[in-house]
Amino acid sequence: MKIDDVIGNAHSIGITGHVRPDGDCIGSCLAMYQYLIKSYPDARVDVFLEEIPDIYDFIKGSDLIRSDFKTDLAAYDAFIVLDTGKDRTSHAEALFDASPVRINIDHHLSNKGDGSWNYIFPEASSTCELVYGLMDEERIDKDIAMALYTGIISDTGVFKYSNTSPATMEIGAKLIAYGFKFDELIDHVFYEKTYVQNKILGKALLDSWLVDEGRIVISVTDFGVLNEYNASSGDVEGIVSQLQLTTGVEAAIYLHQLDDNKFKVSLRSGGKVNVAHVAQEFGGGGHSRAAGITLEGTSEEIIAKITDQIIKSRQD
Repeated sequence: MKIDDVIGNAHSIGITGHVRPDGDCIGSCLAMYQYLIKSYPDARVDVFLEEIPDIYDFIKGSDLIRSDFKTDLAAYDAFIVLDTGKDRTSHAEALFDASPVRINIDHHLSNKGDGSWNYIFPEASSTCELVYGLMDEERIDKDIAMALYTGIISDTGVFKYSNTSPATMEIGAKLIAYGFKFDELIDHVFYEKTYVQNKILGKALLDSWLVDEGRIVISVTDFGVLNEYNASSGDVEGIVSQLQLTTGVEAAIYLHQLDDNKFKVSLRSGGKVNVAHVAQEFGGGGHSRAAGITLEGTSEEIIAKITDQIIKSRQD
């Protein structure tokens, strides 16, 4: 089955992903957008996402993303939700529900499928890997390949995480054959940081602490720190992964403040703790080694709850 078979003769197509979009979400949405405007040149194709981090501006179509989420538009003939279920699509859920053809493509185990057509495979490394399989290879070009590759390296830690399969590596090889400078892309997306981002990372590492006999590392970036360095939420990307790379640590907990009493909680595991199960206990989700939740309360209250759940999950 290819995506064209599901969309049929649609004259208008909407695309969206999850709140606070990451590399896989952005890559899959923009790869799908580029593919569909080639496949349906007479159709209206719109991408709805919250504001994306500047590092992804190089992906073709990023300047056309709509962040207004206006729901007074006529219903789309087909609407695609990528890398999540409809409940985490910010204000695009109404547009999805109003469409006669509702397509849900995802690789998260927690997603049970919200579409009239669901393509959900938790064993896949990324949504971009799934999107690649739904495309006609003859229509993939260099720009589409770059978008897909961006999503795959983001969710596999540049092919390092355990979700990387032989199929993932084969797809990656096919994508770099389109001729883009994949080494520069990896550096730009995965390793390069602005001076402010490096300072935020340094602050998070300096202020971190260990609990559970050194098996859990924790750090918090609150509004005070963000304001001190004139930083935004987008500047904390990658901090939790760096925390996890601490000798003896089995799980990392990283909080960054979103509102007066709200925090984004990012969890990482070295494999001994299934952080997806931990996140699901609090309404979040993700993968066994990388998951997230948004919780209300003080940082102290949230940390206590998450830490207790990680310890309990290890005992279970």
